[in-house]
Amino acid sequence: MGKEESNTEDKQIKINKWDYLALKNTLDDAVKEVLITKYNHVEDFSLIDYRLLICTFAVLVAGFALGWDFFNPFPKSRFVLTVCVALYFITMGAITLYTTYMEKGIFAVTLERDESGFNPDVVWEASSYIKKHTGMYYLTMVRKDAVGSDIREREISKSVANYFDEEGTLCQDVVENEVTKMREAVLKLKKIE
Repeated sequence: MGKEESNTEDKQIKINKWDYLALKNTLDDAVKEVLITKYNHVEDFSLIDYRLLICTFAVLVAGFALGWDFFNPFPKSRFVLTVCVALYFITMGAITLYTTYMEKGIFAVTLERDESGFNPDVVWEASSYIKKHTGMYYLTMVRKDAVGSDIREREISKSVANYFDEEGTLCQDVVENEVTKMREAVLKLKKIE
């Protein structure tokens, strides 16, 4: 019995409740954990992989410019450096556009597998944000079904005080109940056209 109590104490997450970024990240991780553990979703990393691909290209361009300039000092490497700097800034613009318009604050993309294996996976996306100095946590869950392009969305906003106790410890059961309610509400919604 003593060992079970120490396990639950180790699982408790305690943070500084005045740090908005820590609040958001802790709640995001808790929501993702509920989707993966309770509903047996599989995490999909393709959204992050595309961002990493763009960043890798930027690093390769910068590395090529550095290597070219090392073997051909500045007056000889002027044209190559100019092209590499232009490519680097274009790539940084692409990563900014990608994170702004494609990721849109999405912190979890999970796949709900079809048990029969005949239908394609259902994609669940979770995104969130906290407005500074308000303490309101905005959570959006989107369900995308590949069959018939069925898209359903639900958003809630609640104070972060609902999810943390006075000491700043996360109440995992409250987060789990909230995610369960949201998921059931999304499943009951009609598709967005």
